[in-house]
Amino acid sequence: MIALGLLAGCGGGGGSSSGSDDDGGGDVPASNGRNFTIKPGPDATRDMIAAMIQAAPGDVIQFECGYYELTSSLQLSHTEDVLIKGCGKDGTVLSFKTNNAPEGILAVSVRGITIQDLTVVDTAGNGIELRGVDHATLSRVRAIWSSGGGRASADPINASNFAAKIKVPCTDPATANPDAPENKLLGALADTTSPDYTVSKLSGRYGIYPVSSENVLIEDSESIGASDAGIYVGQTNNAIIRNSRSAFNVFGFEIENVQGGEYADNLAECNTGGFLIYDLDGLRQYGGRSRMHGNTARMNNTYNFTSGGIVGNVPSGSGMITLAYDQIDIFDNQFIDNDTAGIIHTSYEIFPEGAGRPAEHRIDWYTEGLHIWHNKFVNNGNHLPLPTTTNLANQDVAKFLPAIVGLKNQVACLIPTNLAQCLSAGVSNLAGVRGAHIIWDGLLDSYNKDCPRPLDANGEPVPLDARGKPVLSNEVPDPSCHYNAYKFDTAASGAPRKQPDWTPSCIDDDNDFSSDSLAFSNFHGTKGLELIVSSSLDLAAIAKFPADLDITPHRCKAQYGRNLDALPPVVIPPFVRSGDYDPAPSAEQVEKLCKASVAAGAVNFDAAKVNCPTLDQYHLFEDAQDPTSKPLGGGVPYVLNTKLFTDYAVKYRVAYLPPGTTAVYRDSSGNGVNAALTFPAGTIIAKTFSFDDQAAGTEVPMETRLLIKRVSSKGVARWDGLPYVWSTDAATGKRVAKLTLGGAVTSAHWDHTDIDSGQRHSGSTSTYLVPHANQCLSCHSNEDNEPGAAPIGPKVRFMNRPYQSESQRVTGQSQHEVAGKNQLAYWCSHGLIAGCPTDLGVDETRQIAARIERIPTFNKPGDAGFAAGTPQDIEARARAYLEVNCAHCHNVRGFAASTGFYLDSLRKVDVTYGICKNPTATGQEGKGGRTYDIHPANVADSVLAFRIGPEATTPAARMPPLARSVVDEEASALIQQWIGTVITADEAKYPGSTSCGG
Repeated sequence: MIALGLLAGCGGGGGSSSGSDDDGGGDVPASNGRNFTIKPGPDATRDMIAAMIQAAPGDVIQFECGYYELTSSLQLSHTEDVLIKGCGKDGTVLSFKTNNAPEGILAVSVRGITIQDLTVVDTAGNGIELRGVDHATLSRVRAIWSSGGGRASADPINASNFAAKIKVPCTDPATANPDAPENKLLGALADTTSPDYTVSKLSGRYGIYPVSSENVLIEDSESIGASDAGIYVGQTNNAIIRNSRSAFNVFGFEIENVQGGEYADNLAECNTGGFLIYDLDGLRQYGGRSRMHGNTARMNNTYNFTSGGIVGNVPSGSGMITLAYDQIDIFDNQFIDNDTAGIIHTSYEIFPEGAGRPAEHRIDWYTEGLHIWHNKFVNNGNHLPLPTTTNLANQDVAKFLPAIVGLKNQVACLIPTNLAQCLSAGVSNLAGVRGAHIIWDGLLDSYNKDCPRPLDANGEPVPLDARGKPVLSNEVPDPSCHYNAYKFDTAASGAPRKQPDWTPSCIDDDNDFSSDSLAFSNFHGTKGLELIVSSSLDLAAIAKFPADLDITPHRCKAQYGRNLDALPPVVIPPFVRSGDYDPAPSAEQVEKLCKASVAAGAVNFDAAKVNCPTLDQYHLFEDAQDPTSKPLGGGVPYVLNTKLFTDYAVKYRVAYLPPGTTAVYRDSSGNGVNAALTFPAGTIIAKTFSFDDQAAGTEVPMETRLLIKRVSSKGVARWDGLPYVWSTDAATGKRVAKLTLGGAVTSAHWDHTDIDSGQRHSGSTSTYLVPHANQCLSCHSNEDNEPGAAPIGPKVRFMNRPYQSESQRVTGQSQHEVAGKNQLAYWCSHGLIAGCPTDLGVDETRQIAARIERIPTFNKPGDAGFAAGTPQDIEARARAYLEVNCAHCHNVRGFAASTGFYLDSLRKVDVTYGICKNPTATGQEGKGGRTYDIHPANVADSVLAFRIGPEATTPAARMPPLARSVVDEEASALIQQWIGTVITADEAKYPGSTSCGG
């Protein structure tokens, strides 16, 4: 069925489903599936793409045994019940080291997916990533980066050595950072190497990475070498990670903002930290209720080889860390040979302002309801990692934590009542500072009686969960204070804390603590160190300098008469197909519809139901060889105020509505920030990308992308994206655009004067990307829009302008009767949009409607209505560019929702807009050595300026990741100007802007 021979990898036979049983395990057979078999060799990438863009319910994408060099990600979007499998995680190895996209395997908005029996190697970003997936099972998979730098390794995993190199033992991790000046000086005397594996900040970020999903099972799997977390589940409901291993990652396992998580029978070894359960601020949901049992955390002493973000603060030697996350059961685990502690129980209060402490007030800083019982602790906290000279020079307080704990414990051991306990644990001399099996920062909030219950965007009190805690997310306006009345008995005198429900932790008597370490230490955070940490003297806090080694306040049954109730196991319900996806049409149906005769001047709307092999079969243009010619069938050309930058391509956009139908007017005020015009079924939107060569007097169309709104047999609407690539047919000599569902990478050059700014741009690229059909969905898919590749350009505020072609050439489209007229007024007056406001308020001279929303043209000073070059003008234009180029992903319902970094032009420029916000998952390459997404008045420390600028050259760094291979010079200069000269540390204008620190 697919053009250009893409079905070469399609085999016959049945399929296998991604369903799971009542606890999420097992492979369930499916019916009516196809089997796409991929073999190693030069055609593997082509065959893989052919399979993935067709994947339908019950289909199997099967990789045979062997080593694969794949130049594209394996991406699934908007389908269900698909199985991706190899012949075993030691037998099928998929290398992505030459892939020009960050991910190896990526599933977006899929219902029911199983990935099993394979290894993913050397991705630029994440190994296996799931976003917006419901019911996923990952069984017997591995993500690994070549020792010593991933795809930059001098000794990479390849076809001849993979059998040995993908099996990595943990015998002796490197505990000292080789980049620290003192360790360079010590050379071989410093513990900077491991005989097993060499970690590197150049490795990708996450090994296995489900985010913003639900009902996820990861089992019998492994991650090696991730520069962030090995096996991660974030912002997800119902997640089980079991029988898996993580080694030589910064964090082995991570549960972040998860509601209902379970770690069972896993092994974390030779990581910086073993297990993490925590909440991060600024995200779409906060977590609670996780169980950790049957796991082993051993020898997690690798030096921290990432930078920035919360994971950059993790001290090596951490068996398990919990932070700001309520209700955790930890039982039947082993914590062995972790240099700092077996368990670290801490809060955001310990972080200084501007150095990890959240600026928002939605997140609760403290973990409460931590229940620890029947665990075994051996040799934890006995080799505390000391800060390096670089940490000292940078005043990196987080890296001081182990030393602070050790010093406070040592002082505590000088107190006579602690002497026997310290001597039995071997903590007897001032030179031998130690941690403990369990350490707690001892920080708790007190009742904030003056803080009211938070309100939602409509001014109504936010709902409460079963424990009385507000259900908050980044869609709720940031309150002015931390509401915590639910933790306290406000009716009783003194409003005491509700115990043990809101106690920090219950530590039962049946834990087995070896006598080689202190069992427990409450080190009181940085109390007593105020003069050093914050340059202020607090005499009352000096009494808190010595740690408290008494565990008895955490014996909850003795203290409060009862213990915390055990949490129920996480249960993943059985997967059931939705039935929303129709089987693919037959080749006969495609031929009949695409080759049907059509009346002169009409569009072949019947063919919109299928993917025609060539663009001309839809009858969209008067000249079938020229997609800039007059649109047929009442098609209307349109432009945007600010457009998506695509390597200086000139765009021609045309909307075709079936006869007798209309679109529906929708804007942000009534329908949300992602609201675009709603189009009728059968609508075709065409966008042609051309490259202008003014010196040669030519302009050559490169590709035409179609968005077609289709309706399934069950009445479910879906937008499909189809790429067509232009070429000259060798037989006829005519120009033809052929369906290229697999996408393409080609060269392009331009010599073009921008129609808005008047600036001339010349250049070329050898890596212009025509996205494959599934990549279209990455940008065009939002949870609050219609399924599939829904249009993102036709928004009211983007189209409020007169029509003028982006090209200086005279074309059939530039001469359309809409030319020079306000586009929305034209569409409304010609019956193309229903529900238009009665009076748009169109200015007859400028042809701009004053009574409806609008964003300006980013490179046209003064277009926002402010005097050109003023701070208001610069900000409005910068925000327009960021919205059009970034906000289709960076919004609360988009592909990048999990980042908590949102760029629509309608929100305040605050922490959610990146002000003094640490990036959540960019990794070393994506940060470029910067600290905050936006650092007021500091371009050099702003990740945003880096990622759209010339220094971001790799797939893991460049943003947007798909649309460009070169830099938009005008936009980069504008964003730098905005950050450097307009955004200031001013809380009234930019909330959170004083929290960057320094």
